[in-house]
Amino acid sequence: MPAYNAVLTLERTVADIPPGSVHDILLVDDCSRDDTIELAQRLGIRVIRHERNRGYGANQKTCYTAALETDADIVVMIHPDYQYDSRVIPYLVGFIELGICDVVLGSRIRTRGEALAGGMPVWKYLANRALTVIENVALGQNLGDFHSGLRAYSREVLETVSFLNNSDNFVFDTQFLLQCVHFGFRLGDIPVPVRYFEEASSIDFRRSIRYGLSTIGVVAQYWLQRLGLRRSALFERAAAVR
Repeated sequence: MPAYNAVLTLERTVADIPPGSVHDILLVDDCSRDDTIELAQRLGIRVIRHERNRGYGANQKTCYTAALETDADIVVMIHPDYQYDSRVIPYLVGFIELGICDVVLGSRIRTRGEALAGGMPVWKYLANRALTVIENVALGQNLGDFHSGLRAYSREVLETVSFLNNSDNFVFDTQFLLQCVHFGFRLGDIPVPVRYFEEASSIDFRRSIRYGLSTIGVVAQYWLQRLGLRRSALFERAAAVR
């Protein structure tokens, strides 16, 4: 769980995780200004704390590096803001266990009506649809939501993708998926309910514009790499961490 000021939603997120569906819960706190760490410790969650705020992508780098130091075969990333339904975790994991997918995302957008009824702002819905269409066409995929904060990865994915070369900011997630496509991993998704409410984390309109432009830039990097016009460290193979 990459966390920042999640004290109001963390307990609900953890409480909904089906018993026996995970073996360990790790929370990386990106120097929260609230009592996220204290609550996580009371809940029996293993906590790693950043001494300064390093950004969403940097948080995930710490999450995955720590996960690879364990014997985990499958790693699930979920935002602890209760925007994503943690009850579906066994289903994400199941597709990987069955050998159907290497990466499984929770898609918030099964239908337009459900997404908007769940509180997703109209401008955010339209931006998500536009970027997801661009990414699906550019990458030959058919995902419903490229920008989900609920994801499951096989260990092989985390050992192959050079995620330490990625951005420390929000475009980290997009870079990670493009790296997965580059290495030929199989991507899939399942529907999850949409939950937008005051306590759930969300980037504002201005940061969303920057994020959208960064996403298109990463897609361009992918194609430059694929066409042999420009190599990027994003698409280097990482050394396995054990």
